Amino acid sequence: MNYREYRFTKAELIQNLAVGELIIAFALWTFYRNIVVVILGSPLLILYLKYRKKVCAAKVIEQLSVEFREALNAVQSALNAGYSVENAFIEAGRDMESMYGRDSVIAKEFRILVHRLRANERLEYILMDFGIRSGVEDIKDFAEIFAVAKRSGGNLTGIINRTAGIISERMEVKREIAVMVSAKRYESRIMDIVPFGMIVYITQTSPEISGILYNNIGGVIMMTFCLAAYLAAFVMAEKIVTVRV
Repeated sequence: MNYREYRFTKAELIQNLAVGELIIAFALWTFYRNIVVVILGSPLLILYLKYRKKVCAAKVIEQLSVEFREALNAVQSALNAGYSVENAFIEAGRDMESMYGRDSVIAKEFRILVHRLRANERLEYILMDFGIRSGVEDIKDFAEIFAVAKRSGGNLTGIINRTAGIISERMEVKREIAVMVSAKRYESRIMDIVPFGMIVYITQTSPEISGILYNNIGGVIMMTFCLAAYLAAFVMAEKIVTVRV
């Protein structure tokens, strides 16, 4: 499974279709007040689903990064207890099922890892494949370092210890950044709603003023420009509050 290509469950798909259709219909009706435009704008639902997939994929990848750090800690504990490297990963898989549940992402990945180990695949190749599919930089970096160390006979226990420490430091930095931008993210969500509130307020309180924005070419062009500016601002705000470490 490639975690950057998120796949909705049936329930998630139905929910996102319904929410997306409502959002698009409301936005187009607010800006154009024309049912034909609302109907013609339905294909925009594809863009909304792509956006939601991106958001969901980012959440899964972030959670996988957290779970992988704990998995490395479990591997480290197993190595210190005298397990071989391969058996340490098998034991860590059991710990992940106990910690996060059998249906968690990391538990599923470790079951795949164990299955492939029992099929006599080499651990470094399995980890490399996991790193590529996961989209998590920490996992890819660890897999590459682990493969080099395995081939050269390096100190695998020391490498795992250092990698777990580095991942923990990165996650702490991410957590601090998330705290700093949380207020801005909240402000961004409010600003996403404000333009619609202003338009609804004007159309309800001053219909003679807002009337010139609808049902004429000049108004359509103006509202289209405003909608494009709003979407550009939305995309820019998303990039600003999304910080990658």
